Amino acid sequence: MPVSAAYLGIILIWSTTPLSIQWSTQGMSFAFALMARMGIGLVVALSLLILSRTRMPSHARARRAYLVGGLGLFTTMSLTYWCALYIDSGLISVMFGLSPLMASVLAAFALGEKSMTLWKIIGTLLGLAGLSVIFLGGLRFGGPMFIPGISILLLSVFSYTASLVWLKRIGDDSPPLATTVGTLSVSTPLFALLWLFSGGELPAAVPLRSGVAIVYLGVLGSAIAFTMYYYVIKHLRATQISLITLITPVFALVLGHLLNGERLEPLLGLGTVLILSGLALHQAGSLQNRFGQGRKNLRSGPVL
Repeated sequence: MPVSAAYLGIILIWSTTPLSIQWSTQGMSFAFALMARMGIGLVVALSLLILSRTRMPSHARARRAYLVGGLGLFTTMSLTYWCALYIDSGLISVMFGLSPLMASVLAAFALGEKSMTLWKIIGTLLGLAGLSVIFLGGLRFGGPMFIPGISILLLSVFSYTASLVWLKRIGDDSPPLATTVGTLSVSTPLFALLWLFSGGELPAAVPLRSGVAIVYLGVLGSAIAFTMYYYVIKHLRATQISLITLITPVFALVLGHLLNGERLEPLLGLGTVLILSGLALHQAGSLQNRFGQGRKNLRSGPVL
């Protein structure tokens, strides 16, 4: 699969993921919906692994990648699903748009990437300003759980970004499908434990929309999207991968408004614009780096 096709596929799936997460938790606990999603994802990914006769490496680097990916997935998804009970789906996507800004800083320290150009610094400052405005808007317009929800969601974004950078540092060369199976094998038992410790209740009935959302997230949002995600990790820099979140917030906001009746209050809308503007400048800095390096090394990285 071309890297650009996998990149586009992730954007399309991740644009619908926040809304699907909210729908999947209707009529049941978030822990059960999350466990069911990951269980379906593991079964589908394992089936694809067997049918395609893809090898499952077990060397030390692969095991580290499975562990880091699994723990990162468990932390990120657990926090995000809890936050989805109190935060609109579009805003969840906007908050994950901060990951390129975090990735630039973490990659500079962990991977030695020299990526903090002037444009990226300005973009980061705009992103922080947007985050501050969203917090202010939450104090004025949000409910009592808005600020705790946004704070936990920010921790979830950091978990996602840190695991991405850590996986890049490990540099495992296992097949992406094998990495997906390994990651889900580590995280799915943890999601089951989360469900047990949160009460372990089975829903009396699964609403149709919730059931469809869980299956969609399990098949496309987990097995397929994770495989494409680990595929692009092998071919792109951490800052390039995290730029996916420049596009997905726009689609997620539109879908949340049209399909879920979500609306942005003025200050929350201003914060969103600031974050997206910061991401645009961040992307401009990335393009500046790539064009500048192109004359020195034409094979420095794939062009999307």
